[in-house]
Amino acid sequence: MTTRLVILRHGATFDPGDEVLRIGARTDLPLSATGRAQAAAAADRLAAIGFAFVRVYSSPLRRAIETAETVAARCAPGVVIEKIPMLTEIDYGPDEGAPETSVVDRIGADAIARWEAGAAIPPGWRVDPGALTAGWRDIFDNAAGTRGPMLAVTSNGVARFALDAADDASSAPARKLRTAAYGLVEIDADGATKIAEWNVGP
Repeated sequence: MTTRLVILRHGATFDPGDEVLRIGARTDLPLSATGRAQAAAAADRLAAIGFAFVRVYSSPLRRAIETAETVAARCAPGVVIEKIPMLTEIDYGPDEGAPETSVVDRIGADAIARWEAGAAIPPGWRVDPGALTAGWRDIFDNAAGTRGPMLAVTSNGVARFALDAADDASSAPARKLRTAAYGLVEIDADGATKIAEWNVGP
């Protein structure tokens, strides 16, 4: 039996025309109007595929919880959302809450590109790759043998380390999940894990 785990990035926290900030673990913003529409679109997409989630995990941050609630209303009615601290976004250190233009000025566009493509951690950001990878492995191990699909709603900084935890991540050419996009992890009965899809949608 193969268990399917959908890893979904939360919806947007800024609308067109807003100043975009680098928000992480210490910035607990709700979804914007755009983000709420993205969450609803993600719910529609997953429902159309036929996902009926038997367990739903979420970061404790409001943007993730709101996304999880929107998807669960369509794809997991009656399922209690479980808040998992490991799914909380990373801490962007001196760039937390700063405008993206200021972040680029401080660390450079190349550093951002290396982070998005390969999780090379820019100076000052507070990230523990080993702990995040181990956290995903725990989620995968606990999911093995579950009868029915599962959903984990998290942030871009955390989601990328699921690729390090998987046995086969060859279908993920880049680590970043777009806002409200998802990846699909297949976990067989022996616990072997494969990234079947990555960065799908929104």
